Amino acid sequence: MIFAIEEINKNPNLLPNVTLGYWIYDSCGMPTVSLKGAFEFLNSLETASSESVCQRSPVIPAIVGDSGSSQTMAIASLIAPFRIPLVSYVASCACLSNRYEYPSFFRTIPSDYFQVRAIAQLIKHFGWTWIGTIRSDDDYGNFGIQAFTEAVRELGICIAFSESFHITYPRYKLLKTLDIIKQSSTKVILAFLAQADMSILLQEVVRQNLTGIQWVGSEAWVTTTVLPPEESKQFLVGTIGIAIRKVRVPGLKEFLMQSHPSAYPGNRLIEEFWERAFSCSLKNAENTFNDLKPDSWPKNCTGKENLYTTRNDFTDVSEYRVTYNVYKSTYAIAHALHDMLSCEHGKGPFINNSCANISNFQPWQVPKAICSESCIPGTRKAARIGQPKCCFDCVQCSQGEMSNTTDSTECIPCPTEYKSNQQRDQCVPKEIEFLSFYEIMGIILVAFALFGCCITLIVFLTFYTHRHTPIVKANNSELSFLLIVTLLLCFLCSITFIGEPSAWSCMLRHTAFGIAFVLCVSCILCKTLIVVLAFKATLPNNNLMKWFGPMQQRLTIFILTLLQCLICTIWLATSPPYPLKNSNYFNEVIVFECNVGSSVAFYCVLGYIGFLSCVCFVAAFLARHLPDNFNEAKHITFSMLIFCAVWITFIPAYISSPGKYTVAVEVFAILASTFALLVCIFAPKCYIILLEREKNTRKHLMGKASSKRL
Repeated sequence: MIFAIEEINKNPNLLPNVTLGYWIYDSCGMPTVSLKGAFEFLNSLETASSESVCQRSPVIPAIVGDSGSSQTMAIASLIAPFRIPLVSYVASCACLSNRYEYPSFFRTIPSDYFQVRAIAQLIKHFGWTWIGTIRSDDDYGNFGIQAFTEAVRELGICIAFSESFHITYPRYKLLKTLDIIKQSSTKVILAFLAQADMSILLQEVVRQNLTGIQWVGSEAWVTTTVLPPEESKQFLVGTIGIAIRKVRVPGLKEFLMQSHPSAYPGNRLIEEFWERAFSCSLKNAENTFNDLKPDSWPKNCTGKENLYTTRNDFTDVSEYRVTYNVYKSTYAIAHALHDMLSCEHGKGPFINNSCANISNFQPWQVPKAICSESCIPGTRKAARIGQPKCCFDCVQCSQGEMSNTTDSTECIPCPTEYKSNQQRDQCVPKEIEFLSFYEIMGIILVAFALFGCCITLIVFLTFYTHRHTPIVKANNSELSFLLIVTLLLCFLCSITFIGEPSAWSCMLRHTAFGIAFVLCVSCILCKTLIVVLAFKATLPNNNLMKWFGPMQQRLTIFILTLLQCLICTIWLATSPPYPLKNSNYFNEVIVFECNVGSSVAFYCVLGYIGFLSCVCFVAAFLARHLPDNFNEAKHITFSMLIFCAVWITFIPAYISSPGKYTVAVEVFAILASTFALLVCIFAPKCYIILLEREKNTRKHLMGKASSKRL
């Protein structure tokens, strides 16, 4: 850690103009001592350096440690309310992943959750299904074996025995564990022990000469030297396990070799290491060991000892595993502080986008101790499979749903007539859509309807002004005037389909349309029959025309129209059309439409119109070649051909058009078919009346010139 801090302080690109200091406390591997040190961290206001310009803030910004899971849990529980970051380099207990209990805990070593699953797969690979386990009787061992038991249960591996041991236990408990090992039928043993516990256990194994055991080790001891080389070959040969990654740290060996008590005066760690490495004393042996015989006094250290001449765990940089985790922990804190230093005002992660003051910041500001950011209104929390409940994704609510609270677990559906806004944090009324008089499409259709009415009135005035002329009197002028009035009604009924639907408008539009069109087609059918009967009457002994006089013509039109009126009456009495706000077409729009009520009645009305139109078309088509200079059957054939084509194409277009476009299609069909009848039947007559008056004579109309074929 000291090497990493000095390296950071020398780096101009990391924490420029800031010098990191440190305070090292020895917990002696005991949770109680760790707690004592944590209290001192929290309460002490001592300066961290002899220089007056370098003082630490009242609260320690971060802690690196501790050297075991139990010690780390004790510290993490104490500092949790203060949100002081604790970065451990060796505490691997899966229990520390609980963010509720340890919100500010971090580590640079993987959780045992992953290690025990790797060990379980390793045991399964070798086909071992009957194994024993020994664990340290602390949080590291107990939680580790608990997770391992759950993992192997899924793989069909059985545990023969499970024993616990701790360095503080009396020797008889250790002997009991050895007896269980010797009596067990399995020779494959998982030792999930701390290094100190494993060292005591193996010393007893050597003492009892207990060989032939296949050891499976955890990361705490499997790569350490727990026995001398010769004994290791005899008792630990073939040991397998999971190891911490070995990494070479550039410059670390040179730094360690340059360590000397004179470089760190008063540093008890350096002094203790120096005395052990060279078996000497930095203090006056006579004053320090006056209770021992002079022969047993250690020699005094000269200060000229050279670390290059020794070989131990401290100087062997090829085996640095936990050391590298310490190195990473120190750098993790440094980079967090550097991010704080690089924060731009107004873009910070704290309240009002503020930044922390690196000279006086709160502990909870470094680093952020949450797995997932809170879900804002408009989103909901979605659990991540295989991860704790505090780890989740924020999923935006679907269209038609909303959430108006932070960290909502579900989205609330909006009522039928409401939709969610773009942010999905509230419900707003849906737009109501119908074919309005004020929109472009509605204006165009009304304009065409009124234009048709004007043309129809002009035709009526033209016929009325020339009502005594032969071309108007031919083929029953009374039917012509009735047909013109009926066409005017057809144009007007199309306007009832436009505008906001209401109960009366829904009933009026469909019944008016059905009755007006039957009346119109009935008139055209009678005119067609008159043409046919008129030419048949010229044949000898043919008196058909006297049976289809004006009275019979009126009666025919009345009966045909009465049938449609009966259908409409039954329709209105049983299941009349009604206004409906329909949300099925679109998610964000309500279509305000007229529901036909009874679909059977609606299609009966259309079917009856279609039947009369087909009869009229066939009759006119058969009479198109009758001789006359002005054979009206030809024009009726053209008009009915267009009329039928319009309504045949109307049905699929009506069914497939959504919303207000359904109404627009129906209005267009009414206008198109009405214009077809008006133009094809009356335009040729108006042309002769106004522009070719010489043909508007009885002699010309009764001429025997052959009619041209279609």
